[in-house]
Parts: sequence; structure tokens; C-alpha cells
Amino acid sequence: MTFTLTLSCRNRTGIVQAVSSFLFRHGCDIGEYRQFDDAVRGRLFLRVQASGDDADLDELKRGFEPVATEFGMDYAFHSARPARVLVMVSKLGHCLNDLIYRWRAGALSAEIVAVVSNHEDLRPMAEAAGLPFHHVPVTPETKPEAEARLLRLVDDHDADLVVLARYMQVLSDQTCKALHGRAINIHHSFLPGFKGAKPYHQAYDRGVKLVGATAHYVTPDLDEGPIIEQEVIRIDHTHDPRALQTVGRDAEALALSRAVRWYCEHRVLLNGNSTVVFP
Repeated sequence: MTFTLTLSCRNRTGIVQAVSSFLFRHGCDIGEYRQFDDAVRGRLFLRVQASGDDADLDELKRGFEPVATEFGMDYAFHSARPARVLVMVSKLGHCLNDLIYRWRAGALSAEIVAVVSNHEDLRPMAEAAGLPFHHVPVTPETKPEAEARLLRLVDDHDADLVVLARYMQVLSDQTCKALHGRAINIHHSFLPGFKGAKPYHQAYDRGVKLVGATAHYVTPDLDEGPIIEQEVIRIDHTHDPRALQTVGRDAEALALSRAVRWYCEHRVLLNGNSTVVFP
């Protein structure tokens, strides 16, 4: 059995020795080991991928509790089962299409289980990939009922992660809290940033030289969640608004797919308002 152990705690001597000794006592062989010591916050972050012929995940969890208690660890054991991903979209399909391609190619480290949308536009794309498509329309009057249905769909599909792949609705604070730590959004980000309508036209008017995108956790603070990945592509004066859209969508698809894969491989650890990512 192969599994992954992730943990964080206040940094002190003896942590690595305690973890490696525990795994050795339980007959586990370490295949990948990554560590980060945050000198500013005084915390240690650890990701270990290990395997053992006789290892049982539930027994490992119980056996590790004394070690975790001694060092005050936030920790989790993860099985090798592919994470189950529910994708939310509106009308733009470039991120969904990219995720479907990587999933079908076996490059996403996840299983896409359903697509949810407030519009019908991307139903053909989802159904062509054999994915259940759920149309959940949203209006100001029906928003509470729509989000309640969304959360039911998350439970019904046993989703580990919700991906907002250009879903153009703002989730309520209650829904953001319900999905804390297991929802990722993709956001166009320019340097400088452009908000409001037609951001690519604004970027063109200002003559930007870099187009970017940011994949981050969903939180009640709109577009302020901990950042997982960013992609930046250099452009020049020859890029009109349509060309900027094309480049920007490439950046969005790249940043989002990396964030999803790293999350599903348990390579992303929260560090306050930031993240530690072991790519």
C-alpha cells in the first residue's frame, strides 16, 4: 500500500527523527521526502510518500497520534485513491476543456466526477466526456437554494475538491466556509490588476507587458484566498484585446491544472494566509 503523510507544526528538534522512526517501526519504506522550515513563522512542513506491504492506513493514523500530540502536529494520512473533483463552470470552456484533456490523459492525478454550471452552454462538452452535467441556475432570489443544491451535489458525488473553472458567480460566505480548504478558483491577474468589465480591453489600453493568472483557495474574502500557483506570459504591443484573451486563457488553464494536480497529490499545505507547495 502506498500513502502520503503531510504535517505541519512548530519547529523543534526531533521531529524528523520521530516521523522516520515511526515509519520504520511500521515497516514502511520512504519513496519521497520533502521538508520546508519556515524561519519567519517558526514552523516546519513535511510531505512523505511511503509504502508498506503490511501497512494499514487506519492503524497508521491511530499509531501516529502519540507522535502528533507530542509535537503539536496538524497532520493527515492520504491513501493513493485518486481525488474526486467536481468542476463548476459558466460559459467559458477553456479551463474545463483543459482539465478534461489532462484527466483523460491520466495527467491530472484526479478523477473528475461531475460538472456543475449556472448555464447550459458547456453541457455538450461535459457529456461528450461522459461526465454528469448538473444545471443549477442562479438568480439573486434563488441563490441560497442554488448553493444548497451545490453542496448536496458535492456530497452526492463524494467530491474531495471543488474547482471553480471560470465559474462567474460569487459564492456566499456560508458556502465558502463549508468548502474551506477544498475549493480552488482561477482568477485572471494582470500587472497591474484590472477589475470590472472587459479586463483584457483595459490591459490593452494600458499597454501591459505581462499577462497572468492566479489559482487560489476560495475564501469569503473575494479573490483573496491563499495562492497555490501563478502563471505569467510575456506579451508585447502587437497583442490586441482578442490576442490578450487567448494568451490569458492559456495562462488560466496552465495555472489551474497545476494547482488541481498538486492539491490532489497532497503537495499543498496551508500556511496561514499563504501556502507551502511541494511540486
